[in-house]
Amino acid sequence: MPFISNTDKERKEMLAAIGVKKFEDLLINIPQKFLLEEDCCLDEPHSELEITRKISELAAKNISTTKANSFLGGGIYDHFIPAAVDHIILRPEFHSAYTPYQAEVSQGTLQYIYEYQTMICELTGMEISNAGMYDGASAAAEAILMATRKNKNFKAVIAGTLNPNYLEVIKSYTVGVGIELVLIPAKNGLVDLNALQEAIDDNTSCVLLQTPNFFGNIEDAFAIEEITHSSKKALFINCVDPISLAVMNSPAEYKADIVVGEGQSLGNSQNYGGPLFGFLASSIKLGRSMPGRIVGATLDADGKRAYCLTLQAREQHIRRAKATSNICSNEALCNLAATVYMTLMGKEGLKEVAMQSTTKAHYLAEEINKLAGFSLAFDAAFFKEFAVKTPVSAEEIISRLKAKTIFPGIDLKPFGYDNMLLVAVTEKKRKCDLDELVNSLKEFSR
Repeated sequence: MPFISNTDKERKEMLAAIGVKKFEDLLINIPQKFLLEEDCCLDEPHSELEITRKISELAAKNISTTKANSFLGGGIYDHFIPAAVDHIILRPEFHSAYTPYQAEVSQGTLQYIYEYQTMICELTGMEISNAGMYDGASAAAEAILMATRKNKNFKAVIAGTLNPNYLEVIKSYTVGVGIELVLIPAKNGLVDLNALQEAIDDNTSCVLLQTPNFFGNIEDAFAIEEITHSSKKALFINCVDPISLAVMNSPAEYKADIVVGEGQSLGNSQNYGGPLFGFLASSIKLGRSMPGRIVGATLDADGKRAYCLTLQAREQHIRRAKATSNICSNEALCNLAATVYMTLMGKEGLKEVAMQSTTKAHYLAEEINKLAGFSLAFDAAFFKEFAVKTPVSAEEIISRLKAKTIFPGIDLKPFGYDNMLLVAVTEKKRKCDLDELVNSLKEFSR
């Protein structure tokens, strides 16, 4: 937001125009106890040069993944982003664009959203995709609401291997809707299939599975789909890492009804955890229950190809009781970054990213597993992320390696797993980067 300076004369003119004598008259309805009685003690004004220097000093305290050897994951990953992605999304016609409320005058924006939806469908194997989801967590929550709208059942069964942060968002989304959440326990890093079978009944609305799951392990989606669809109305919701789909079965192959995920890996920076964007795709029969917006292609009055919003069942557009979501913001710029990234990479490029990530992750896991006191937490197959049991607390390892500008992974203690580290590897890692972590972990061997 630009700074607009006003003189005292201009302020008086504005106050007079709205019928008050002084600014305090605008605060008359605010109880006195909520009004500040003292100044906010703000710093003195700075020149542009001074504030630029100050901001640069603060920014220099951050340690980016370009300087650190980072193995952080847990839902946000350090994949390589071609320079062309930023070059395109920072063009003023894209970078300054806001939500296309008057969609028909935003043909460029609508076109790339349409292309984005098409690519998500190709990646997931699904028939229809929307745009505008906040992130992977809220997309998963929206999918549960979507399933409930479709089959009118109010019991959501959730795999205990789902990202715990996603679960917290789901709880917030569903707490006032009357949806019962049933969490299936994890067994050896995978969802317990027997417990899942017992939880399914005729009241089940959906089963939510993440694969690769929070630990990076690959679930048996085919078996879980059979269990889910043993209930006539239950829908199978699958949460995926989009990069993994370049080398793994598409959700369509194991008959997923709804596919969601975090799209940050597709050309978006880690950005301290946001902004992110979620994606959501489904079979065509669920299209009317889908939240957000869908862009479609048509012909204009002159017979030329044109784009328009074919579904925008948000509370801003229709009666609130009929709305499929209250999504208000717009992730179109993040969607554009993903569109440019997928276009540049192509099928072979995405496959190369996935292959390098998983190959390097398995090399690192094998080397760590050789260290005394360290071992892989689970025997399950994994993609690019894996959990490691550590001889000392993960917190201690993280703290000491941080001094070497190495981020070894995520401490899983807050999620109920003591002495366990979650390690993520992407195609950016060189062998020397992987070996540096292994050698640094040797000092903790016992």
